[in-house]
Amino acid sequence: MTTPAPAGRREWAGLAVLTLPALLASMDLSVLFMAAPWLSAELAPSGSQLLWIMDVYGFLMAGLLITMGSLGDRIGRRRLLLTGAVAFGAASVLAAYATSPEALIAARALLGIGGATLAPSTLSLIRTMFHDDTQRRTAIGVWTAAFTGGVAAGPIVGGLLLEHFWWGSVFLINLPVMALLLVAGPLLLPESTGSGSRGVDLPSAVLSLGAVLPVIYGIKEMATHGSVEAWPAAAVVLGVAIGALFVRRQLRLTDPMIDLRLFRRPDFAAAIGSNVVLTFASGGMGALSVQYLQGVLGLRPFTAALWMLPTVAGTVIGIAAANLLSRRIPPGVVVGAGVGVAALGFALVALIVTPTSPESAVMAAYTVLVLGIGMAISLLIDLIVGSAPPSRAGSVSAMSETASELGAALGIAVLGSVAAAVYADALRSGGAPEAATGSLGAAAAVAGSLPAGEAGELLTAARVAFTDGFVATAVVGAVLLGVAAVAAGVLLRRRPAAVSSPAG
Repeated sequence: MTTPAPAGRREWAGLAVLTLPALLASMDLSVLFMAAPWLSAELAPSGSQLLWIMDVYGFLMAGLLITMGSLGDRIGRRRLLLTGAVAFGAASVLAAYATSPEALIAARALLGIGGATLAPSTLSLIRTMFHDDTQRRTAIGVWTAAFTGGVAAGPIVGGLLLEHFWWGSVFLINLPVMALLLVAGPLLLPESTGSGSRGVDLPSAVLSLGAVLPVIYGIKEMATHGSVEAWPAAAVVLGVAIGALFVRRQLRLTDPMIDLRLFRRPDFAAAIGSNVVLTFASGGMGALSVQYLQGVLGLRPFTAALWMLPTVAGTVIGIAAANLLSRRIPPGVVVGAGVGVAALGFALVALIVTPTSPESAVMAAYTVLVLGIGMAISLLIDLIVGSAPPSRAGSVSAMSETASELGAALGIAVLGSVAAAVYADALRSGGAPEAATGSLGAAAAVAGSLPAGEAGELLTAARVAFTDGFVATAVVGAVLLGVAAVAAGVLLRRRPAAVSSPAG
């Protein structure tokens, strides 16, 4: 067995280029967190419209990743990446200058389509550029820091821009990065394809999208209203039925869009499942933590952005620690420990957060949370991507990112809706006006029309109610990750440490 040639300067420079779309694709999941109050004031979206503005990007991106990953294997991953850069930039302009909630939802949907063309190309190109196991693990660690850091950096960048510009500026920052990608990509990135005989499986593409969107819509609606209603329940059933057809088609095809037989391997299934749970919990908590800093503790966007900086550092430190530990310790142990640390972070948030907690205490607990996520996530992605033959790099990379994007989008929708339900119930039980039960912003609007004493009481009650919802989601996250830590440790325990793997 020959030893793979090590990557050179061009490959490492290419990696730097690949981190840019990874950073932006994930950052656009969270960049609107800080802008929500300003966006709401100008466009006046309903509560449902605001959720769609936040969620539709991640939903469409998750629904199309498998299709785009397969397309990249067919037409070329670099070509798809550069095409996606053009689409992403154009959609960013439309979003920045949207003049109605409907227009912004449509632009965010187009951004999701563009993001789906960008995302799978980055990981699949890393898979084909870095053949040495140790170098590939390092490259994926760098990529993971950008991808996961983008979710944390989104509110920070948004807060900095909102100090000086209007809410649409959070989208225009995409343009110079996409321009740089279009210039540097052809110079530094090799073209890479899979099996040239495969075409795009349009029926499978339609089925994959038809499975994802109805399920997410139904879950979001039921969580928002706090009850199981006929139409959302029917949407979930429809999505599950379409998903069953998709699975059946993949199992029958000799050359499927995704190789579902990989899920027969316990380590692969455990890596995908842990990835979903991690991003589900962190995505939902990320949205709520920013609202808590601004709406409950009363921080300005720039100040709230500064308080989020330790979370980025915690993620990077966690990734670096995992890469070092995995050279001597089996990855299953490291992943299980990382998920356990993240569960501890959620528990600390639940214990520490009150309507008057010091910012330092809250963010210290949150940093423990992201440190654990950083420890686990890069090794999970390497386990997923490293399992793929080069000809399937795009589709397997898309499976990994689908897990991440779907988990994050569902976390924002489901955990956000759980928090909203706790918030609304708490206010209703206290006799607050129904108009104030939609959100903190709605409570502030109602308070503006009340006498000073009543307004103060309503705002205090709203902050306490929101904090109750925030704590409830932290408890859910701690329980989920505690279970995931045990499962990952057991199912991945037989994976050898990197140092013991054969060279080449």
